[in-house]
Amino acid sequence: MHKDVIIIGGGAAGFFAAINIAEQNPSLKVAILERGAAGLTKVKVSGGGRCNVTHAEFIPQELIQNYPRGEKELLGPFHQFMTGDTIEWFEKRGVELKIEDDGRMFPVSNSSQTIIDCFLNEAEKYQVEVFYNHSVKSLEQKNELFHIETSQGNFSSEKILIATGSNPKIWKLLEDLRHTISQPVPSLFTFNIEDDRIKDIPGVVAKDVEVKVLETDLWSEGPLLITHWGMSAPSILKLSAFGALEFAKRDYKFQIEINFIKKSFEECLDTLKTLKQDLAKKTVFKSTQFELPKRLWHKLVLASNMVEDTRWADLNKLQLENLASQLTQAIFNVNGKSTFKEEFVTAGGVNLKEVNFKTFESKYIKNLFFAGEVLNIDAVTGGFNFQNAWTGAYIAAKSIAQ
Repeated sequence: MHKDVIIIGGGAAGFFAAINIAEQNPSLKVAILERGAAGLTKVKVSGGGRCNVTHAEFIPQELIQNYPRGEKELLGPFHQFMTGDTIEWFEKRGVELKIEDDGRMFPVSNSSQTIIDCFLNEAEKYQVEVFYNHSVKSLEQKNELFHIETSQGNFSSEKILIATGSNPKIWKLLEDLRHTISQPVPSLFTFNIEDDRIKDIPGVVAKDVEVKVLETDLWSEGPLLITHWGMSAPSILKLSAFGALEFAKRDYKFQIEINFIKKSFEECLDTLKTLKQDLAKKTVFKSTQFELPKRLWHKLVLASNMVEDTRWADLNKLQLENLASQLTQAIFNVNGKSTFKEEFVTAGGVNLKEVNFKTFESKYIKNLFFAGEVLNIDAVTGGFNFQNAWTGAYIAAKSIAQ
């Protein structure tokens, strides 16, 4: 079967590109090949089923700082199509977005199905054909035509866009076409930690902490969530993205130092000495300080060689220093990782030096385009990976439609 344009991958980037191509050039016959029984599965689970469409960051130079891989390459593309354009694109199609306190943007409906329905309706409107259960087995170019063998038949096309996300089989086919693949490793994951200081207090959130990875330059700040298996939330997820390659090298075994109150050890010690005078008759255990969650404070107090009925007045120099250390320099051993919710993000993919970021076309093979995480681009959590998908898909679509 012949089509003018074939998109391999029925995810966010694939549908977004197909719709934009068909809208900009209605004369083109556009088809999507999706290996699964349904497309847009990652959209479905994104943001806990609400779909974190993008992030309310409107300055390209600021936006690129959320991409551990792809920061330099995305600056130009974000000047062509970024957050404001994404919002306008969806609003034109009846999908209104809202901004949450942390900058994440979701459909007002709070349902990822709204985004899925938008894509399916637009694809139908512009006569984009979607072939489900079509797993690509081979891809080659002969006489300026691409030939694609799938599990359910063969296709040919003048132009191809690869939007399969992190797909090892597709990466292998691209390697056969002379492209280089940066070794994939997980990004965006939580840390597995067994420690009495966080045992039995899952769900506790420290609102603003600083986390450093010992023996590296890696650090981050933000909210910290204690889970059944260790730690999560933005401070940890950001570290996991920027440290993806380093942590893989270490087999996910390393140490982190947490400053729960973002004050220096000396500042903290001075405050504790003042509290020793002001709260002399009260117990330390029951006198939660520094706006910390009560259960976390209890754990850190007990870890400082105190008991529940230790009074402030009775604290000795060592106990004060121990508590200051637990609050500002607490060291935890990380041993392994866990998936963040149901969202899978991988660092790795097509080498960025082999792509023209003015068009998202291969520098090696004419009329072969890329969008989304098939490239070696990934971001921290918060809607940034989707923004990369929309931007790449839009620019590739514009190039293909011409």
